Amino acid sequence: MSDPTTATKVALRSLARRWLALQAEIDDLDSHLATLVTAAAPNLVALPRVGVDTAGQLLVTAGDNAHRLHSEAAFARLCGVAPIPASSGRTDRHRLHRGGDREANRALWRITLVRMRCHQPTKDYVTRRTAEGKTKTEIMRCLKRYIARETFPLLQATVVNAAMPDAGEAWGDRV
Repeated sequence: MSDPTTATKVALRSLARRWLALQAEIDDLDSHLATLVTAAAPNLVALPRVGVDTAGQLLVTAGDNAHRLHSEAAFARLCGVAPIPASSGRTDRHRLHRGGDREANRALWRITLVRMRCHQPTKDYVTRRTAEGKTKTEIMRCLKRYIARETFPLLQATVVNAAMPDAGEAWGDRV
């Protein structure tokens, strides 16, 4: 193997095999994740443009913070999409709260972005709000808040059902 071309081909072949093996593993794990998320929250996955990855992230956020889910406003704050006044003078503006779970915020951002591109009612909303003089950032803030409001009841029902013990099982018997 003193020829650089042969050595390069061997290295590339090895990398290609590794990529194929890793891709097969990813596909297998994705199918398991899809099964779990769909079983846990079928109504959440059924929402327009909510995929398994984003639904899974929202489920993780809600499940890890079940004690904080007392209202949809608290969930919005947890996801970092609660509006905070950012007005000055005669300008009446809002910005998003930057605290909370950044991955949940990213999941809401992804849903928002996909809906803005592919969901006709959202496209109509963007057109209407743009005509009113809103910027794309302000429109996305409103949409993320709306999506948080839309997903909260589904997440709350899922988290409450998951936290309830089985009929024959007492709370003290749980490990």
